[in-house]
Amino acid sequence: MFLENTVNHKEQFGWIEVICGSMFSGKTEELIRRLKRAQFAKQKVEIFKPAIDTRYHDEMVVSHDANEIRSTPVPAAANIRLLAQGCDVVGIDEAQFFDDEIITVCNDLANSGIRVIVAGLDMDFKGNPFGPMPALMATAEYVTKVHAVCTRTGNLAHYSFRKTDNDKLVLLGETEEYEPLSRAAYYNAIREQAENKSEPSNELS
Repeated sequence: MFLENTVNHKEQFGWIEVICGSMFSGKTEELIRRLKRAQFAKQKVEIFKPAIDTRYHDEMVVSHDANEIRSTPVPAAANIRLLAQGCDVVGIDEAQFFDDEIITVCNDLANSGIRVIVAGLDMDFKGNPFGPMPALMATAEYVTKVHAVCTRTGNLAHYSFRKTDNDKLVLLGETEEYEPLSRAAYYNAIREQAENKSEPSNELS
């Protein structure tokens, strides 16, 4: 768990909290919950997201459950450093889509006394660590891993299986493109997908 009150009140440093997990695991929901609590406490809060993420709204961070909070879309991590001056709390959604400078930016903000809350996918659709997320998790004081429910087994899911035949690393999508799967279900789905690709076509030429 993360702490909002430190023991040594003379220390001026902030900290980093990372919320990670698969698609449909409630990452953004938890991010919004923490940020709204800070706003209710009259803290100065700024929220940022990658400019490429326009699935629900150009400027709002929106969860799958339609909870939302106003944000500033930015094209690169460096913009966050410039826009976050004077904040008490900074929220960053979809951190996996940012360039690697997001790691330095988050640490610089925390070192200046800001509480930084980051949400993002920890693994890509191939099951590999996603972009800057591993380094953010390593340097964060607090890491919360949330889970979805596997659509095939009902067990905890932490893999994001891509149902479409597209190998691009970044592919924005929802339930039409992705489904959360457990480890066993994910690897079964990958095997089935590979077998379907290797089967010869029955169509007459």
